Amino acid sequence: MDKQKIVITINREYGSGGRSIGKILSKRLGISYYDDEIIKLSSEYSAVAEEYFRMHDEKPGNNFFQKVMGTTKVNLSKPSISDNITSPDNLFRFESEVIRNIANRESCIFIGRCADFVLDSCAFPEYISIFVYADLTAKIRRIMDLDGLETKEALEKISKIDKRRASYYKYYTGEDWLDMSRYDLPINTSDLEFEEACDLILYYLKLRKYAIPQS
Repeated sequence: MDKQKIVITINREYGSGGRSIGKILSKRLGISYYDDEIIKLSSEYSAVAEEYFRMHDEKPGNNFFQKVMGTTKVNLSKPSISDNITSPDNLFRFESEVIRNIANRESCIFIGRCADFVLDSCAFPEYISIFVYADLTAKIRRIMDLDGLETKEALEKISKIDKRRASYYKYYTGEDWLDMSRYDLPINTSDLEFEEACDLILYYLKLRKYAIPQS
């Protein structure tokens, strides 16, 4: 029997198209897409202003011991509602609770925010983890077109954002963001259109016996 509920997590290099692919996939599957929406929902859930979540969005926390050790996962216990309510680690716990609540409720796609680790930590029954990446040349070309930057500026932006995402993932999960063995389906979009990448994901879902809407 085909599986009816689909939960997908997408980690992505900057300029690889992971966010665009997530949006297209959401439409083709007819399921919800969560990216910045997590910030708004976490703010509502916690009664903490959105600006605090945006300030630390997909950035490593500031716990010195955690940064130095680098191999210890953040404790995903219940968020605190005391004096440290706006600490980066506590805000991450609020976001994690929101992600788990959504995944338990509906089929959905999560972009970034260590959603794969968050679901693993609560022994979520089954989800599909995807990593979208691309050759540096392809990423530079896309960012130049998207942001109107020169080659050097695009390269610097890609390097900065990818380094931050890797540090964020390492800080909260203790794992290597670029370890492809962590993902069900790594996708190189260097020579793929985003629609073609979605075709590949849909085919993989069919192989995993998920119920896919007829196009």
